Amino acid sequence: MTAVAVPTPVEASIRLDGIRWQTYEALRDDLEAQHRHLRLTYYSGTLEIMSPSPEHELYKKTAGRLVETLAEELALDYYPLGSTTYKRANFAAVEPDECFYFRNAAAVQGLRRIDLERDPPPDLALEIDITYSSMNRLSVYAALGVPEVWRYDGQRLMIYQLQNGTYAESDRSLAFPNFPITQLSEFLNRAIDSNYPALIREFREWVRKLL
Repeated sequence: MTAVAVPTPVEASIRLDGIRWQTYEALRDDLEAQHRHLRLTYYSGTLEIMSPSPEHELYKKTAGRLVETLAEELALDYYPLGSTTYKRANFAAVEPDECFYFRNAAAVQGLRRIDLERDPPPDLALEIDITYSSMNRLSVYAALGVPEVWRYDGQRLMIYQLQNGTYAESDRSLAFPNFPITQLSEFLNRAIDSNYPALIREFREWVRKLL
């Protein structure tokens, strides 16, 4: 019998225009009830539905772990809220790959629901963008007021800071202003082929040497 190579699953996405906010909310509720792991992004009538691949999830997990490890080594308080849905009714909604509170950690700790009408957005959101997306999620994050977004495209980690309603790329992080964050790309680039615990241990040792 001839062995047949099975292709690696890739992210699939569907973009729908002219979608009402009520339709987005109904679909999100139905998917949650069915425990379906699909990412929904909504912005001004456009809805994108994405099915994450194993590669995407590994990069997501690794990036989040690097952030937590760095915060621990720097003795920074943080509050991780993963892929919590953030939204402004009738306009924008997004589920970050990972998100963290630092400066505003105390303001949201213990909350069962986040309401951006009264609660702050996350201080940092992570986006793994290794496949083509038909939506500019930075516009969505800007609409929600997220001050900092890190975007990893499979080769490079980019830092974006919100300035006057739009994002500008920076070589420094608001969350970790004195640390060379862009060098995290070197560790993320090795995530697929490396032993995960060993990679995290190596990263922790690298941070300690820099400190």
